[in-house]
Amino acid sequence: MIEKLKEFWDSLEPEKKTVILYIILGFLMVLIIFVIAFGLFGGKDKPVNTDKQSETMINTESVGTESIVQNETETEVSTEIETEEVVENPEEDPQNDNGGNMSDESGATVDISDVIEGSGETDQITLGIDVAKYQGTIEWDKVANSGVDFVMVRVGYRTLKTGEIIADSNAKYNMQEASKYGIKVGAYFFSTAISKEEAIEEANWVADYISKYQITYPVVYNCEGFDDAENRNYNLTKTERTDIAIAYLSQIAQRGYTPMFYASKAELQGDAEWETSRIQSSYKIWVAQYPSTPYPETTSSSYSGSHAMWQYTNKGTVPGISKSVDMNVAYFGYTEIEDPQDTEEPEDAEVDVEALMNFREVNEQVTAKEKTNLRDIPSQGSDSTVMYTLSNGEIATRTGISDTGWSRVVFNGQTYYAVSSYLTTDLSTPEPEDSETEEDTIQTKFVDVDEYVTPKDAVNLRTLPSVTHADSQVVIKISNGEQLHRTGINYELGWSRIEYNGQILYCVSSYLMAIETEVTE
Repeated sequence: MIEKLKEFWDSLEPEKKTVILYIILGFLMVLIIFVIAFGLFGGKDKPVNTDKQSETMINTESVGTESIVQNETETEVSTEIETEEVVENPEEDPQNDNGGNMSDESGATVDISDVIEGSGETDQITLGIDVAKYQGTIEWDKVANSGVDFVMVRVGYRTLKTGEIIADSNAKYNMQEASKYGIKVGAYFFSTAISKEEAIEEANWVADYISKYQITYPVVYNCEGFDDAENRNYNLTKTERTDIAIAYLSQIAQRGYTPMFYASKAELQGDAEWETSRIQSSYKIWVAQYPSTPYPETTSSSYSGSHAMWQYTNKGTVPGISKSVDMNVAYFGYTEIEDPQDTEEPEDAEVDVEALMNFREVNEQVTAKEKTNLRDIPSQGSDSTVMYTLSNGEIATRTGISDTGWSRVVFNGQTYYAVSSYLTTDLSTPEPEDSETEEDTIQTKFVDVDEYVTPKDAVNLRTLPSVTHADSQVVIKISNGEQLHRTGINYELGWSRIEYNGQILYCVSSYLMAIETEVTE
Protein backbone atom coordinates (compact mmCIF):
# COMPACT_ATOMS: atom_id res chain seq x y z
CA MET A 1 0.00 0.00 0.00
CA ILE A 2 2.79 2.39 0.93
CA GLU A 3 4.68 1.62 -2.28
CA LYS A 4 1.62 2.41 -4.41
CA LEU A 5 1.15 5.73 -2.60
CA LYS A 6 4.82 6.55 -3.21
CA GLU A 7 4.48 5.73 -6.94
CA PHE A 8 1.37 7.92 -7.13
CA TRP A 9 3.12 10.80 -5.37
CA ASP A 10 6.18 10.57 -7.63
CA SER A 11 3.97 10.67 -10.71
CA LEU A 12 2.37 13.99 -9.77
CA GLU A 13 3.49 17.27 -11.20
CA PRO A 14 5.17 19.72 -8.74
CA GLU A 15 2.23 22.14 -8.90
CA LYS A 16 -0.23 19.42 -7.85
CA LYS A 17 2.05 18.30 -5.03
CA THR A 18 2.05 21.90 -3.70
CA VAL A 19 -1.76 22.09 -3.77
CA ILE A 20 -2.12 18.81 -1.89
CA LEU A 21 0.38 19.89 0.75
CA TYR A 22 -1.57 23.16 1.33
CA ILE A 23 -4.80 21.19 1.71
CA ILE A 24 -3.23 18.81 4.26
CA LEU A 25 -1.71 21.73 6.18
CA GLY A 26 -5.03 23.57 6.29
CA PHE A 27 -6.80 20.47 7.57
CA LEU A 28 -4.23 20.04 10.33
CA MET A 29 -4.60 23.68 11.41
CA VAL A 30 -8.39 23.35 11.62
CA LEU A 31 -7.97 20.16 13.65
CA ILE A 32 -5.56 21.87 16.09
CA ILE A 33 -7.87 24.86 16.59
CA PHE A 34 -10.77 22.51 17.27
CA VAL A 35 -8.81 20.56 19.89
CA ILE A 36 -7.72 23.78 21.69
CA ALA A 37 -11.23 25.21 21.67
CA PHE A 38 -12.68 21.98 23.03
CA GLY A 39 -10.11 21.90 25.82
CA LEU A 40 -10.88 25.48 26.91
CA PHE A 41 -14.65 25.54 26.66
CA GLY A 42 -16.03 22.09 26.34
CA GLY A 43 -13.78 19.87 28.34
CA LYS A 44 -14.05 21.46 31.78
CA ASP A 45 -16.94 21.22 34.15
CA LYS A 46 -18.52 24.35 35.53
CA PRO A 47 -18.11 24.55 39.34
CA VAL A 48 -21.15 23.41 41.26
CA ASN A 49 -22.91 26.41 42.77
CA THR A 50 -26.48 25.64 43.67
CA ASP A 51 -29.05 28.33 42.99
CA LYS A 52 -26.41 31.06 42.87
CA GLN A 53 -27.82 34.53 42.62
CA SER A 54 -27.60 36.65 39.51
CA GLU A 55 -24.47 38.70 39.49
CA THR A 56 -23.44 41.89 37.73
CA MET A 57 -19.91 43.20 37.36
CA ILE A 58 -18.23 46.34 36.02
CA ASN A 59 -14.61 45.95 34.93
CA THR A 60 -12.05 47.09 32.45
CA GLU A 61 -11.70 43.43 31.42
CA SER A 62 -14.18 40.61 31.99
CA VAL A 63 -13.51 38.45 35.05
CA GLY A 64 -14.79 34.93 34.68
CA THR A 65 -17.06 33.58 37.37
CA GLU A 66 -16.38 30.02 36.31
CA SER A 67 -13.26 28.34 37.60
CA ILE A 68 -11.21 26.01 35.44
CA VAL A 69 -10.27 22.98 37.48
CA GLN A 70 -6.54 22.49 37.08
CA ASN A 71 -5.31 18.94 36.37
CA GLU A 72 -2.79 19.11 39.14
CA THR A 73 -5.47 19.73 41.76
CA GLU A 74 -7.91 17.05 40.68
CA THR A 75 -6.61 14.52 43.20
CA GLU A 76 -9.31 13.23 45.49
CA VAL A 77 -8.95 14.75 48.94
CA SER A 78 -11.08 13.94 51.96
CA THR A 79 -13.29 16.78 53.17
CA GLU A 80 -13.40 15.44 56.70
CA ILE A 81 -11.06 18.10 58.06
CA GLU A 82 -10.61 18.52 61.80
CA THR A 83 -12.28 21.78 62.80
CA GLU A 84 -11.26 21.87 66.45
CA GLU A 85 -10.19 25.36 67.34
CA VAL A 86 -6.56 25.50 68.47
CA VAL A 87 -5.37 27.96 71.10
CA GLU A 88 -4.09 31.08 69.36
CA ASN A 89 -0.55 32.41 69.55
CA PRO A 90 -0.46 36.03 68.31
CA GLU A 91 3.12 35.62 67.04
CA GLU A 92 1.93 32.86 64.71
CA ASP A 93 -0.87 34.91 63.14
CA PRO A 94 0.36 36.12 59.73
CA GLN A 95 -2.02 39.08 59.88
CA ASN A 96 -0.88 40.23 63.32
CA ASP A 97 2.21 42.07 62.07
CA ASN A 98 0.02 44.56 60.24
CA GLY A 99 -2.23 45.24 63.20
CA GLY A 100 -4.98 43.26 61.52
CA ASN A 101 -4.74 45.07 58.19
CA MET A 102 -4.73 42.89 55.10
CA SER A 103 -2.16 44.99 53.26
CA ASP A 104 1.24 46.40 54.15
CA GLU A 105 0.21 49.75 52.69
CA SER A 106 -1.41 52.59 54.57
CA GLY A 107 -4.41 54.24 52.97
CA ALA A 108 -6.28 57.50 53.32
CA THR A 109 -8.67 58.12 56.20
CA VAL A 110 -12.27 57.54 55.12
CA ASP A 111 -15.59 57.82 56.91
CA ILE A 112 -18.27 55.50 55.54
CA SER A 113 -20.80 58.35 55.48
CA ASP A 114 -18.64 60.22 52.98
CA VAL A 115 -18.65 57.22 50.66
CA ILE A 116 -22.37 56.55 50.89
CA GLU A 117 -23.35 60.15 50.35
CA GLY A 118 -20.97 60.84 47.51
CA SER A 119 -20.72 57.64 45.50
CA GLY A 120 -23.77 57.89 43.26
CA GLU A 121 -24.24 54.22 43.95
CA THR A 122 -25.89 52.00 41.33
CA ASP A 123 -27.09 48.45 41.47
CA GLN A 124 -23.84 47.34 39.87
CA ILE A 125 -21.53 48.67 42.56
CA THR A 126 -21.60 47.48 46.16
CA LEU A 127 -19.71 48.90 49.13
CA GLY A 128 -18.15 46.72 51.77
CA ILE A 129 -15.61 46.20 54.53
CA ASP A 130 -13.38 43.33 55.62
CA VAL A 131 -12.95 42.44 59.29
CA ALA A 132 -11.08 40.12 61.62
CA LYS A 133 -10.80 39.81 65.38
CA TYR A 134 -8.61 42.93 65.26
CA GLN A 135 -11.72 45.07 64.86
CA GLY A 136 -12.82 43.95 68.34
CA THR A 137 -16.48 43.73 69.30
CA ILE A 138 -18.54 45.02 66.37
CA GLU A 139 -22.05 46.43 66.77
CA TRP A 140 -23.49 45.05 63.56
CA ASP A 141 -26.82 46.86 63.78
CA LYS A 142 -24.95 50.16 63.53
CA VAL A 143 -22.82 48.86 60.66
CA ALA A 144 -25.96 47.86 58.75
CA ASN A 145 -27.52 51.27 59.29
CA SER A 146 -24.38 52.98 57.95
CA GLY A 147 -24.97 51.74 54.41
CA VAL A 148 -22.46 48.87 54.20
CA ASP A 149 -23.64 46.30 51.64
CA PHE A 150 -21.27 43.43 52.36
CA VAL A 151 -18.51 42.24 54.67
CA MET A 152 -15.58 39.92 53.99
CA VAL A 153 -14.96 38.03 57.25
CA ARG A 154 -11.62 36.46 58.11
CA VAL A 155 -12.51 32.92 59.13
CA GLY A 156 -9.02 31.69 59.94
CA TYR A 157 -5.35 31.39 59.10
CA ARG A 158 -2.49 28.91 58.93
CA THR A 159 0.28 29.74 61.39
CA LEU A 160 3.54 31.26 60.22
CA LYS A 161 5.92 28.57 61.52
CA THR A 162 4.07 25.51 62.79
CA GLY A 163 1.53 25.30 59.96
CA GLU A 164 -1.55 24.80 62.16
CA ILE A 165 -4.95 25.98 60.95
CA ILE A 166 -6.51 28.40 63.46
CA ALA A 167 -10.03 29.83 63.44
CA ASP A 168 -10.43 33.59 63.90
CA SER A 169 -11.92 33.92 67.37
CA ASN A 170 -14.70 36.26 66.22
CA ALA A 171 -15.42 34.74 62.79
CA LYS A 172 -18.60 32.87 63.70
CA TYR A 173 -19.95 35.83 65.67
CA ASN A 174 -19.22 38.24 62.82
CA MET A 175 -20.84 35.99 60.18
CA GLN A 176 -23.84 35.38 62.44
CA GLU A 177 -24.45 39.01 63.37
CA ALA A 178 -23.77 40.50 59.93
CA SER A 179 -26.30 38.12 58.39
CA LYS A 180 -28.80 38.89 61.16
CA TYR A 181 -28.84 42.54 60.13
CA GLY A 182 -29.05 41.94 56.40
CA ILE A 183 -25.40 42.47 55.45
CA LYS A 184 -24.24 40.04 52.77
CA VAL A 185 -21.23 37.97 53.82
CA GLY A 186 -18.07 36.71 52.12
CA ALA A 187 -15.04 35.06 53.72
CA TYR A 188 -11.26 35.06 53.46
CA PHE A 189 -8.47 32.82 54.73
CA PHE A 190 -4.87 33.86 55.49
CA SER A 191 -2.71 31.10 54.03
CA THR A 192 0.87 30.01 54.61
CA ALA A 193 0.46 26.77 52.64
CA ILE A 194 3.65 25.28 51.16
CA SER A 195 2.03 22.68 48.91
CA LYS A 196 -1.08 22.15 46.80
CA GLU A 197 -2.15 19.49 49.29
CA GLU A 198 -2.07 22.00 52.14
CA ALA A 199 -3.97 24.54 50.01
CA ILE A 200 -6.72 21.98 49.35
CA GLU A 201 -6.78 21.18 53.06
CA GLU A 202 -7.26 24.91 53.80
CA ALA A 203 -10.07 25.20 51.25
CA ASN A 204 -11.89 22.20 52.70
CA TRP A 205 -11.44 23.52 56.23
CA VAL A 206 -12.89 26.90 55.20
CA ALA A 207 -15.81 25.31 53.32
CA ASP A 208 -16.68 23.17 56.34
CA TYR A 209 -16.30 26.10 58.74
CA ILE A 210 -18.65 28.41 56.82
CA SER A 211 -21.15 25.76 55.69
CA LYS A 212 -23.83 26.72 58.24
CA TYR A 213 -23.71 30.42 57.38
CA GLN A 214 -25.15 32.57 54.58
CA ILE A 215 -22.12 33.08 52.35
CA THR A 216 -23.15 35.17 49.36
CA TYR A 217 -19.94 36.97 48.38
CA PRO A 218 -16.74 35.16 47.32
CA VAL A 219 -14.46 32.99 49.45
CA VAL A 220 -10.96 34.42 49.20
CA TYR A 221 -7.38 33.15 49.20
CA ASN A 222 -4.99 35.61 50.88
CA CYS A 223 -1.24 34.99 51.18
CA GLU A 224 1.15 37.71 52.36
CA GLY A 225 4.52 38.01 54.05
CA PHE A 226 6.16 35.32 51.93
CA ASP A 227 9.21 37.57 51.56
CA ASP A 228 9.88 37.21 55.32
CA ALA A 229 12.51 34.60 56.11
CA GLU A 230 10.51 33.64 59.23
CA ASN A 231 7.53 32.61 57.11
CA ARG A 232 7.31 28.88 56.33
CA ASN A 233 6.57 29.63 52.63
CA TYR A 234 9.59 31.93 52.21
CA ASN A 235 11.47 29.71 49.75
CA LEU A 236 8.60 29.12 47.33
CA THR A 237 8.99 30.27 43.74
CA LYS A 238 6.44 32.48 42.02
CA THR A 239 5.16 29.49 40.05
CA GLU A 240 4.87 27.35 43.19
CA ARG A 241 2.95 30.09 45.02
CA THR A 242 0.61 30.45 42.06
CA ASP A 243 0.03 26.69 41.83
CA ILE A 244 -0.84 26.63 45.54
CA ALA A 245 -3.28 29.55 45.19
CA ILE A 246 -4.98 27.92 42.19
CA ALA A 247 -5.30 24.66 44.11
CA TYR A 248 -7.16 26.50 46.90
CA LEU A 249 -9.37 28.46 44.50
CA SER A 250 -10.22 25.40 42.46
CA GLN A 251 -11.22 23.44 45.56
CA ILE A 252 -13.37 26.31 46.84
CA ALA A 253 -15.21 26.24 43.49
CA GLN A 254 -15.62 22.47 43.83
CA ARG A 255 -17.24 23.04 47.22
CA GLY A 256 -19.87 25.32 45.68
CA TYR A 257 -18.55 28.79 46.57
CA THR A 258 -17.30 31.64 44.36
CA PRO A 259 -13.48 31.78 44.61
CA MET A 260 -11.49 35.00 44.66
CA PHE A 261 -7.78 35.87 44.92
CA TYR A 262 -6.50 38.82 47.00
CA ALA A 263 -3.18 40.64 46.60
CA SER A 264 -1.73 44.13 46.44
CA LYS A 265 -1.28 46.05 43.21
CA ALA A 266 2.51 45.84 43.59
CA GLU A 267 2.35 42.04 43.76
CA LEU A 268 -0.07 41.66 40.84
CA GLN A 269 1.20 44.26 38.35
CA GLY A 270 3.29 42.74 35.61
CA ASP A 271 3.25 39.30 37.26
CA ALA A 272 5.63 40.74 39.88
CA GLU A 273 5.04 38.18 42.65
CA TRP A 274 2.28 36.01 41.19
CA GLU A 275 1.57 34.60 37.74
CA THR A 276 -1.38 36.94 37.66
CA SER A 277 -2.40 36.15 34.11
CA ARG A 278 -2.94 32.50 35.06
CA ILE A 279 -5.06 33.38 38.08
CA GLN A 280 -7.22 36.09 36.48
CA SER A 281 -8.05 33.88 33.50
CA SER A 282 -10.26 31.77 35.75
CA TYR A 283 -10.86 33.59 39.01
CA LYS A 284 -11.95 36.93 40.37
CA ILE A 285 -9.20 39.30 41.55
CA TRP A 286 -9.44 41.50 44.64
CA VAL A 287 -6.75 44.16 44.51
CA ALA A 288 -5.44 46.35 47.35
CA GLN A 289 -4.29 49.77 46.18
CA TYR A 290 -4.51 52.85 48.40
CA PRO A 291 -4.62 56.25 46.66
CA SER A 292 -3.90 59.36 48.72
CA THR A 293 -7.39 60.57 47.81
CA PRO A 294 -9.79 57.70 48.43
CA TYR A 295 -12.92 56.50 46.70
CA PRO A 296 -15.27 58.03 45.54
CA GLU A 297 -13.10 61.08 44.78
CA THR A 298 -10.68 58.65 43.17
CA THR A 299 -13.13 56.73 41.04
CA SER A 300 -11.07 53.60 40.38
CA SER A 301 -7.86 51.79 41.19
CA SER A 302 -4.72 52.56 39.22
CA TYR A 303 -4.17 48.82 38.81
CA SER A 304 -4.48 48.14 35.10
CA GLY A 305 -5.24 44.44 35.33
CA SER A 306 -8.61 42.79 35.51
CA HIS A 307 -10.17 42.97 38.98
CA ALA A 308 -13.63 42.53 40.47
CA MET A 309 -13.06 44.16 43.88
CA TRP A 310 -10.90 47.05 45.06
CA GLN A 311 -9.70 47.59 48.64
CA TYR A 312 -9.01 51.32 48.65
CA THR A 313 -8.02 52.09 52.26
CA ASN A 314 -7.26 50.45 55.60
CA LYS A 315 -8.28 53.52 57.58
CA GLY A 316 -12.04 53.50 57.22
CA THR A 317 -14.36 54.73 59.95
CA VAL A 318 -17.68 52.91 60.29
CA PRO A 319 -20.31 53.32 63.05
CA GLY A 320 -20.31 50.29 65.33
CA ILE A 321 -16.59 49.54 64.79
CA SER A 322 -14.19 51.18 67.24
CA LYS A 323 -11.05 50.37 65.24
CA SER A 324 -9.99 51.37 61.75
CA VAL A 325 -11.33 49.02 59.09
CA ASP A 326 -10.48 48.12 55.48
CA MET A 327 -13.00 49.47 52.93
CA ASN A 328 -13.84 48.02 49.52
CA VAL A 329 -15.71 48.59 46.30
CA ALA A 330 -17.06 45.48 44.55
CA TYR A 331 -17.93 45.78 40.87
CA PHE A 332 -20.67 43.21 41.25
CA GLY A 333 -23.60 42.52 43.53
CA TYR A 334 -26.20 39.89 44.32
CA THR A 335 -29.96 40.23 44.18
CA GLU A 336 -30.55 37.76 47.05
CA ILE A 337 -28.78 36.26 50.04
CA GLU A 338 -27.40 32.74 49.60
CA ASP A 339 -28.71 29.94 51.82
CA PRO A 340 -26.26 27.93 53.97
CA GLN A 341 -25.00 24.70 52.42
CA ASP A 342 -25.53 22.89 55.72
CA THR A 343 -29.14 23.27 56.82
CA GLU A 344 -28.30 22.34 60.43
CA GLU A 345 -28.70 25.38 62.67
CA PRO A 346 -25.32 26.69 63.89
CA GLU A 347 -24.66 27.15 67.58
CA ASP A 348 -25.24 30.64 68.96
CA ALA A 349 -21.84 32.33 68.67
CA GLU A 350 -20.62 34.65 71.42
CA VAL A 351 -18.24 37.53 70.83
CA ASP A 352 -14.65 37.05 71.97
CA VAL A 353 -14.23 40.07 74.24
CA GLU A 354 -10.53 39.26 74.70
CA ALA A 355 -9.79 39.27 70.97
CA LEU A 356 -7.57 42.37 71.16
CA MET A 357 -5.70 41.30 74.29
CA ASN A 358 -3.42 38.50 75.37
CA PHE A 359 -4.20 37.16 78.83
CA ARG A 360 -1.59 35.20 80.78
CA GLU A 361 -3.40 32.44 82.62
CA VAL A 362 -3.22 32.58 86.44
CA ASN A 363 -5.22 31.20 89.35
CA GLU A 364 -5.11 33.40 92.44
CA GLN A 365 -7.32 35.14 94.96
CA VAL A 366 -7.61 38.93 94.75
CA THR A 367 -9.57 41.77 96.29
CA ALA A 368 -9.91 45.48 95.59
CA LYS A 369 -7.32 47.79 97.11
CA GLU A 370 -10.29 49.99 97.96
CA LYS A 371 -13.05 49.71 95.34
CA THR A 372 -12.96 48.72 91.67
CA ASN A 373 -15.53 48.22 88.95
CA LEU A 374 -16.10 44.78 87.50
CA ARG A 375 -17.06 45.13 83.82
CA ASP A 376 -18.55 42.82 81.21
CA ILE A 377 -15.67 43.45 78.78
CA PRO A 378 -12.10 44.72 79.27
CA SER A 379 -12.85 48.27 78.20
CA GLN A 380 -13.81 51.55 79.81
CA GLY A 381 -15.49 52.83 76.71
CA SER A 382 -19.18 53.25 76.02
CA ASP A 383 -19.34 49.62 74.85
CA SER A 384 -18.67 48.26 78.37
CA THR A 385 -21.03 47.99 81.35
CA VAL A 386 -20.18 48.06 85.05
CA MET A 387 -21.72 44.87 86.44
CA TYR A 388 -20.56 45.16 90.06
CA THR A 389 -18.33 47.30 92.26
CA LEU A 390 -15.89 45.13 94.22
CA SER A 391 -14.88 46.42 97.66
CA ASN A 392 -11.82 45.62 99.72
CA GLY A 393 -12.38 42.35 101.57
CA GLU A 394 -14.62 40.82 98.86
CA ILE A 395 -12.70 37.94 97.28
CA ALA A 396 -12.59 37.20 93.54
CA THR A 397 -10.58 34.60 91.64
CA ARG A 398 -8.22 36.09 89.06
CA THR A 399 -7.82 33.77 86.06
CA GLY A 400 -5.91 35.98 83.65
CA ILE A 401 -3.71 39.09 83.42
CA SER A 402 -3.19 41.05 80.21
CA ASP A 403 -0.26 43.25 79.26
CA THR A 404 -2.76 46.08 78.68
CA GLY A 405 -3.52 46.49 82.37
CA TRP A 406 -6.64 44.32 82.71
CA SER A 407 -7.44 41.31 84.87
CA ARG A 408 -9.99 38.60 84.17
CA VAL A 409 -11.76 37.64 87.42
CA VAL A 410 -14.51 35.27 88.46
CA PHE A 411 -16.88 36.60 91.13
CA ASN A 412 -20.09 34.84 92.25
CA GLY A 413 -19.75 32.42 89.36
CA GLN A 414 -19.55 35.16 86.67
CA THR A 415 -16.57 36.28 84.59
CA TYR A 416 -15.75 39.99 84.72
CA TYR A 417 -12.86 42.33 83.96
CA ALA A 418 -11.14 44.84 86.24
CA VAL A 419 -8.20 47.23 86.00
CA SER A 420 -5.24 45.30 87.39
CA SER A 421 -3.73 48.23 89.30
CA TYR A 422 -6.82 48.40 91.53
CA LEU A 423 -6.57 44.76 92.63
CA THR A 424 -4.29 43.13 95.17
CA THR A 425 -3.42 39.58 96.22
CA ASP A 426 -3.02 40.84 99.81
CA LEU A 427 -6.32 39.66 101.28
CA SER A 428 -5.73 41.45 104.59
CA THR A 429 -7.29 44.86 105.07
CA PRO A 430 -4.50 47.34 104.22
CA GLU A 431 -4.55 51.01 104.90
CA PRO A 432 -6.08 52.83 101.91
CA GLU A 433 -3.42 54.29 99.63
CA ASP A 434 -3.88 57.80 98.43
CA SER A 435 -3.81 58.29 94.66
CA GLU A 436 -0.55 60.24 94.69
CA THR A 437 1.34 57.50 96.50
CA GLU A 438 -0.07 54.87 94.14
CA GLU A 439 0.92 56.93 91.14
CA ASP A 440 4.44 57.40 92.46
CA THR A 441 4.70 53.63 92.94
CA ILE A 442 3.66 53.00 89.34
CA GLN A 443 6.20 55.46 88.02
CA THR A 444 9.09 53.96 89.96
CA LYS A 445 8.58 50.63 88.22
CA PHE A 446 9.41 51.97 84.75
CA VAL A 447 12.45 50.35 83.16
CA ASP A 448 14.49 52.96 81.29
CA VAL A 449 14.75 52.51 77.51
CA ASP A 450 15.74 54.78 74.63
CA GLU A 451 13.88 53.87 71.45
CA TYR A 452 11.36 55.07 68.92
CA VAL A 453 7.89 53.63 68.45
CA THR A 454 4.73 54.35 66.49
CA PRO A 455 1.11 53.34 67.14
CA LYS A 456 -0.16 50.17 65.43
CA ASP A 457 -3.30 52.17 64.69
CA ALA A 458 -3.91 55.05 67.09
CA VAL A 459 -3.17 55.63 70.77
CA ASN A 460 -3.98 58.21 73.48
CA LEU A 461 -1.12 59.94 75.30
CA ARG A 462 -2.12 60.60 78.93
CA THR A 463 -0.84 62.66 81.81
CA LEU A 464 -0.71 59.58 84.09
CA PRO A 465 -0.24 55.83 83.42
CA SER A 466 -3.85 55.03 84.20
CA VAL A 467 -7.18 54.99 82.39
CA THR A 468 -9.20 55.28 85.60
CA HIS A 469 -7.43 57.91 87.68
CA ALA A 470 -9.37 61.17 87.81
CA ASP A 471 -6.25 63.18 86.92
CA SER A 472 -5.31 60.98 83.95
CA GLN A 473 -6.25 63.21 81.04
CA VAL A 474 -5.82 62.50 77.34
CA VAL A 475 -3.44 65.13 75.97
CA ILE A 476 -3.34 64.04 72.33
CA LYS A 477 -4.24 61.11 70.10
CA ILE A 478 -1.37 59.84 67.92
CA SER A 479 -1.90 57.86 64.68
CA ASN A 480 0.16 55.21 62.93
CA GLY A 481 3.23 56.61 61.21
CA GLU A 482 3.94 59.31 63.77
CA GLN A 483 7.13 58.63 65.75
CA LEU A 484 7.25 58.67 69.54
CA HIS A 485 10.31 58.65 71.79
CA ARG A 486 9.81 55.93 74.41
CA THR A 487 11.93 56.39 77.52
CA GLY A 488 10.49 53.74 79.84
CA ILE A 489 8.35 50.60 80.02
CA ASN A 490 6.27 49.31 82.92
CA TYR A 491 6.09 45.58 82.21
CA GLU A 492 3.81 44.77 85.12
CA LEU A 493 0.90 46.95 84.04
CA GLY A 494 1.70 47.38 80.36
CA TRP A 495 2.41 51.12 80.18
CA SER A 496 5.02 53.08 78.22
CA ARG A 497 6.56 56.41 79.20
CA ILE A 498 6.77 58.79 76.25
CA GLU A 499 8.70 62.01 75.76
CA TYR A 500 6.50 64.19 73.55
CA ASN A 501 7.03 67.89 72.77
CA GLY A 502 8.95 68.38 76.00
CA GLN A 503 6.29 66.57 78.10
CA ILE A 504 6.39 63.21 79.85
CA LEU A 505 3.23 61.33 78.88
CA TYR A 506 2.00 57.74 79.08
CA CYS A 507 0.24 55.25 76.85
CA VAL A 508 -0.66 51.56 76.73
CA SER A 509 2.32 49.55 75.43
CA SER A 510 0.33 46.98 73.44
CA TYR A 511 -0.87 49.70 71.07
CA LEU A 512 2.70 50.53 70.05
CA MET A 513 5.25 48.93 67.75
CA ALA A 514 8.97 49.62 67.59
CA ILE A 515 10.65 51.28 64.62
CA GLU A 516 14.32 50.61 64.05
CA THR A 517 15.55 54.16 63.67
CA GLU A 518 14.28 57.64 64.19
CA VAL A 519 12.12 58.64 61.28
CA THR A 520 12.96 61.99 59.71
CA GLU A 521 10.60 63.91 57.53
